[in-house]
Amino acid sequence: MTNKGEINLNIGIDKIGFYTPHTFIDMVKLAEARGVDPAKYTIGIGQEKMAVSPVTQDAVTLAANAALRILDEEDLEKIDLVVFGTESGIDSSKAAAVYVHDLLGIQSRARSIEIKQACYGATAGIQLAKGHIALHPESRVLVLGSDISRYGLNTPGEVTQGAGAVAMVISADPRILSLGDQSAYLTNDVMDFWRPTYSDTAYVDGKFSNEQYISFFLNTWKQFKSQTDLSIKDFEAMCFHLPYTKMGMKAMREIFVEGTSEDEERLTRHYKNSTLYNKTVGNIYTGSLYLSLISLLEQDETLKPGDRIGLFSYGSGAVGEFFTGILQPEYKEALAEAEHAKLFAEREEVSIEEYEEIFSEVLPVDGSNLQLTIENDPAMICVAGIEEHKRIYVNKNR
Repeated sequence: MTNKGEINLNIGIDKIGFYTPHTFIDMVKLAEARGVDPAKYTIGIGQEKMAVSPVTQDAVTLAANAALRILDEEDLEKIDLVVFGTESGIDSSKAAAVYVHDLLGIQSRARSIEIKQACYGATAGIQLAKGHIALHPESRVLVLGSDISRYGLNTPGEVTQGAGAVAMVISADPRILSLGDQSAYLTNDVMDFWRPTYSDTAYVDGKFSNEQYISFFLNTWKQFKSQTDLSIKDFEAMCFHLPYTKMGMKAMREIFVEGTSEDEERLTRHYKNSTLYNKTVGNIYTGSLYLSLISLLEQDETLKPGDRIGLFSYGSGAVGEFFTGILQPEYKEALAEAEHAKLFAEREEVSIEEYEEIFSEVLPVDGSNLQLTIENDPAMICVAGIEEHKRIYVNKNR
């Protein structure tokens, strides 16, 4: 018999990896180019670098490259559900998951779907995956969160752009994080962030969005406590959706009054480690919470098996969810830390002028054919062009 709020069936994250484009800009240099005090970017919102996605990468290729780094032949045979969370989808009909399914060579007896709800999509995928694994314990589910955040050059939201993807294998008896049965979630129709189908950039009411984020966190946190016997003292760390790295702290500090000074110190210390990757990549929408989790697990040396981690997911518009996970005995061995360190080390800084050129190079929207040069993109999977209204993808391994 399990206690209230504890895990009945051991389902969770068995593998987790991410990918980000090979080019980035320095936020101090962006601030200087925009005539802004650099501290507004580096301290005010907590960003140091921002990934810049070339035209040879889109949400599909970013996700496929993230998954390519963690999947083995056994995964390709056992995965029978692919769930792709994104708000940067490339087709209004065909799911991005179908492209990734083919690019990775996953066995054909699988469901492949796309989920959209702003930055919440990957979390929805995880919850769907849990139900699937509960019914089919031998199966594995690939959950993807992939996005390119675009607000436009010289716009207020420019500093919170970014690009990247996170891939997760959800399974029974996971090696990294066992997910709890209890979740608290909330939906409310608010216009804090949206992107109409006719626009390739998003619209955002920044101040209102920050307020809604905090409100949703406090609401779901209160719900979660009412569902379980857990309180702030029971959490070793908390990870947040991070549109920018100061946002999660704005929410978390609201509950510090519920604990001791030791609770505040512990959660703050872990939080800083959870932001290290995000502050050098930027906002990746659906993957941001899980990039924060990767950063925490790979950069924090004081975590240990059995620690409980809180996870807050927020997708503007809006849907929020608070849930938990327990670190497993072999979680460190199951991480792709060396791969991620290599990925960061091999990135190249581009000038602000080069960034503006890259940002302005987009795929045609009038149906024109296009052939792209992919030799300069070190990614294994790339967009090679457009033919007869169809994007052409290349896996260089094939």
